[in-house]
Amino acid sequence: MTAHGHNRRRALVVGGSTGIGRGVAQAWAEEGLDVLVLSRSAPSGPGSDRLRWLATDLTDAAQVSESLALAADQPLHAVCYSAVHYGDRRALFRDCTEAEWRRQIDVNLHGLWLTLSRTLPALRRADDPGVFLGVSSEVVYNAGPGRSGYAASKAAGAALLDSLAQEESTEAPGAEALRVVQALPAGMVDTPGIRRRRPDGFDYSAYMRPESFAPLARELSATAGAGLHGAHLVVDGAGAWYPVSERLPVSQSRAIPAGTRP
Repeated sequence: MTAHGHNRRRALVVGGSTGIGRGVAQAWAEEGLDVLVLSRSAPSGPGSDRLRWLATDLTDAAQVSESLALAADQPLHAVCYSAVHYGDRRALFRDCTEAEWRRQIDVNLHGLWLTLSRTLPALRRADDPGVFLGVSSEVVYNAGPGRSGYAASKAAGAALLDSLAQEESTEAPGAEALRVVQALPAGMVDTPGIRRRRPDGFDYSAYMRPESFAPLARELSATAGAGLHGAHLVVDGAGAWYPVSERLPVSQSRAIPAGTRP
């Protein structure tokens, strides 16, 4: 982990080596923020030289606490939690193991709680209001077959952030010391995690790209989330966004084949 200038605004992205988190981290780095990524794998490819990285496994509580302590030792202007564990494949509840359930809770929910508990003081120490971006999912609104653990853990995470947003609200909108925003993709996103679950030769041309989240990340960097505190935003492939209250995101659940039913 290399040293960067103390005068730069600082940002943290948990789960920022690939996927949506990488799109956010890259956008913040391009806006001049000093971005630290916590993830198991190192960021690679174009632009990775702009990111600092600290190896962190979210299922290792001691390692997570140590990494977050290092990340929050100075004021933070922006934090994004994008780490996620989908599971090896979609499976009926009866076919899911307790180990799989615990990993989903560790990554999708407990990791979020730990990140909030360790970074909120650092976000409050920033000159401008700190902004916390939680990457949500359509499954929060569209629970479906074969995704029980993923749906439950993501819905719990969304409720955690909603509760925090209400606690941070003041009588004067826009005067929050800390702003909480949730965002989710309008469709499937082409990420390494998704590709591991797809067959060879799969056509990803209709999938979103992580960089679709760059415009929102830049907006949050420029405005510290002003006017978006407590919002749930759906981001489309073109990088535009709209509140969930306008229309619910399309469900990505699939019917379970008849032969697999009890």
